[in-house]
Amino acid sequence: MTLRVTFAVAARVVAQLRRDHRTVAMLIVLPALLVSLMWWMFTDSPATFDRIGGPLLAVFPAIIMFIVTSVATLRERSSGTLSRLFTLPMAKLDFLLGYALAFAVIAVVQAAVVVSISLYALDLDIRGPAWQLGVVAVLDGVLGTALGLFASAFAATEFQAVQLMPAVMIPQLLLCGLFLPRDQLPGVLHAISDVLPLSYAVDAVVGVAAGNGFGQGAGVDALVVVAFVVAALALGAATLRRRTA
Repeated sequence: MTLRVTFAVAARVVAQLRRDHRTVAMLIVLPALLVSLMWWMFTDSPATFDRIGGPLLAVFPAIIMFIVTSVATLRERSSGTLSRLFTLPMAKLDFLLGYALAFAVIAVVQAAVVVSISLYALDLDIRGPAWQLGVVAVLDGVLGTALGLFASAFAATEFQAVQLMPAVMIPQLLLCGLFLPRDQLPGVLHAISDVLPLSYAVDAVVGVAAGNGFGQGAGVDALVVVAFVVAALALGAATLRRRTA
């Protein structure tokens, strides 16, 4: 791994994204629109929105980042771009970290937009510092990116990459505590939720929203999310294929 190569890959991906206005708009605007839609749905029940609004700040960015990065990585491989890149002195981890850094930049903007709209336009009630909520939202976007990069290794076409989203993300969505607190799940499902990264992403957001900031529990959940990101990138580097068979 070489930092110069990693940053070069990141700069290349950012340059590509700057030319793809639709993708950038989806990454930055769509999470805020979805949260706003949920606020509208529960406009007569603000307490319900306050309960689920925080977890949505973890769920929506992670899912959207997963879809975009898994498809984008597969497109690089199926078009032959990845094979050409690997003729250069570049390791697989350079490629994945470069992608992760590029989408982390998008995740920062994404988090700033969705958190600002949620707090100041939709009046989402949180007791913790807004900046900590923003940090967790960024981590959740990066988590979706890392999972997307890892999952793309198991798809042969872009259609298959999209199909991976239900298989990878929907079980996490159901068990992460969004619909039912995890401690109220049946024993087996609770045990499964304990090994799913989105569970800790939601726990971190809920912790900050409840006033339990990074020094009071949410920080541990955030560190677990970071560990999942690192693990996903490492596994992605180990399983990444240079071309689609």
